[in-house]
Amino acid sequence: MASTVMSHTLSSSLTTPSLPKLHLSSAVSLSPPIPNRGLRLLSIASPSHTNGAVLVARCSSDSPGSHGEEIPIESRFPAFPTVLDISQIRDILPHRFPFLLVDRVVEYNPGKSAVGIKNVTINDNFFPGHFPERPIMPGVLMIEALAQVGGIVMLQPEVGGSRENFFFAGINNVRFRKPVVPGDTLVLKMTLIKLQKTFGIAKMEGKAYVGGELVCEGEFLLAMGR
Repeated sequence: MASTVMSHTLSSSLTTPSLPKLHLSSAVSLSPPIPNRGLRLLSIASPSHTNGAVLVARCSSDSPGSHGEEIPIESRFPAFPTVLDISQIRDILPHRFPFLLVDRVVEYNPGKSAVGIKNVTINDNFFPGHFPERPIMPGVLMIEALAQVGGIVMLQPEVGGSRENFFFAGINNVRFRKPVVPGDTLVLKMTLIKLQKTFGIAKMEGKAYVGGELVCEGEFLLAMGR
């Protein structure tokens, strides 16, 4: 797109109790939009008073697409990072199809916290019965998915667990905030609150999100098995 340039003279008066009146004459130019950013730069040059100095300021923002520079759809939504892939998850968890409910781990602090994702699809084996005319992910499976992320956090020998088994010891204050349906990406966050190494009991806080909205939360007690 051809550059849009505006040049005119700006006259202004600056008066303070201790300074004489000054008259500034400046040349102003506005750059074309910066690609992929929708920004223009405002340049103000005052050679007679600033020894040729040029002041450059961010002037305005144009909405994407207004100049034919719309960001491609494949570049708008970055993919989740991969900290642990499905093969590494299978090395930690004993679960297998159809009950392995964590597809990827995107954040991992062994013995402290983890964030996993579950891609919910219409091909999940629970949807034909829950419900045939309105598929909704069962809340108990959201709890199970969170518990599996908790297992990834805790099934480490160095933090009092093992790579063999873990079991529910209790669930408290569980709330379901919103239905989860096919096409959703369930983001599962589990954080260790307290660990009793003597008994192998871990208290954890779990929260599940879809699109940044909280859909499920609860407190978990997990018992490590050997």
